Amino acid sequence: MRINWIISLVAVILGMQGCRSIPVDKQLDKVLLRADQVGAEEMPREPEKVQSPFTAWNVQRPTFPMRKDTVWPAESIQAKLDQLAAQGGGTLILKGHHHTGRITLRSHINLQLDAGSVLEFESEIEDFLPVVFTRNEGVELYSLGACIYANGAENIAVTGSGKVIGPGDGSVRSKTMTHDVIEKIVDSNTPVDQRIYDGKTADFIFPPALIAPINCKKVWIEGVSLERTAFWNIVPTYCEDVVIRGVRIQSIGIPRGDGIDIESCNRVLVEYCTLNTGDDCIAVKAGRGYDGLRVNRPSENIVVRYCFSEKGHGGFTIGSETAGMAKQVYVHDCVFGKTNVGIRFKTRRPRGGGGSTMRFERIRMRDVESALRWDMLGQAQHVGNQANRDFEVQKNVLTPHFSDIQIEDVYIDAAKDCIKIEGIPESVLEDVRIDRVFGRGDRYLSVKDAKNIKIKNSVFVCKDTSVSITNVSGLTQDRVRVMTESP
Repeated sequence: MRINWIISLVAVILGMQGCRSIPVDKQLDKVLLRADQVGAEEMPREPEKVQSPFTAWNVQRPTFPMRKDTVWPAESIQAKLDQLAAQGGGTLILKGHHHTGRITLRSHINLQLDAGSVLEFESEIEDFLPVVFTRNEGVELYSLGACIYANGAENIAVTGSGKVIGPGDGSVRSKTMTHDVIEKIVDSNTPVDQRIYDGKTADFIFPPALIAPINCKKVWIEGVSLERTAFWNIVPTYCEDVVIRGVRIQSIGIPRGDGIDIESCNRVLVEYCTLNTGDDCIAVKAGRGYDGLRVNRPSENIVVRYCFSEKGHGGFTIGSETAGMAKQVYVHDCVFGKTNVGIRFKTRRPRGGGGSTMRFERIRMRDVESALRWDMLGQAQHVGNQANRDFEVQKNVLTPHFSDIQIEDVYIDAAKDCIKIEGIPESVLEDVRIDRVFGRGDRYLSVKDAKNIKIKNSVFVCKDTSVSITNVSGLTQDRVRVMTESP
């Protein structure tokens, strides 16, 4: 039982406090989970109760009407879904290899992909028309939506051990908007119902995610494998009570091929997932710029546990679209493999929001570029001169802010930067506590534009042991050893 393992872990960690003779790297290496102990292969049948520092809830598997139907490749999936919905719901079982356009889930329906089944989506814009209400990169609009879409549904699920494959070569990909950032394309002053991108109103579209319910309650996604997405893979938006467990995602080489993006949701559990992605593996977002401020819905009460971010840009990321704020986020017992960044906090001066009250515990990182990274300015190609900290910006409604972040029990096997913080001069990063970290890397610590950063009970073995600081106050290091070689 995983709960017994946690009890044992707590006992070992408490024992650490009175056993300073044991090096911290050996302490952590002994108790932290490894790659073969997390991810989809290790998922138990039933989830455990969620216990976070901020909230707790019993995770209950959804139930559906006893009614079942089967759909074969020659039949219409949508017609079968609509028929089942008219009867009050049930389970639709997919068998064989299907080719289809967008499908829309209805309330009280479980779309179950049978073992060996494949749900492959078509590649042309007309396969996803008419346009539907969606949120793309934190901005509300009408476009292609998602391959598996739902709006306003309750008690829905996508389950089974089959495979979901996104669109191949066709107009969906060739007409995807890539020439600018979305806030410069979609005017925040335009009413949402007039923001229509169907391939005719403009010479581009906003591409479909693979699975993206919006305004839904009680969403359960379990066991399926996803690949070849045209955009982000799993994107619950404005949803409550979401469980995503045991999914396998493969989007290596796909730009913006995020794995799981949580958009302005409340009570979300992500567990035992294995991710190899073309962008961030797991991310929490909450709207972008003025449009995100207008909606003003946070992502909160998020728990991520026992996941394996094998490859991707970020093992776990907050942002960069967080206008509605990310808060009460708890990530624990995860392994990050060859990701560019382990834990990453992203904001941009013109995107608003930020985050607070976040906890990260018992994380193993194997080979990352940056282990703990605050990247709050971005790049000039996205935000122009505002990416330069020397470019003066007055504090305004779009100024983001991060605070109250606690990180403890982290093992960094290899990194170029163990801790790298780039805050914002007009809105410094505040109140970060880092405790019991072992880090092996090229550089130890760089901090810009921050306040009240506390590092304690940690050991770092780095080629460059210096501390670089710019506009920093309240940086404290307590019982921290930094050396060029292991003792």
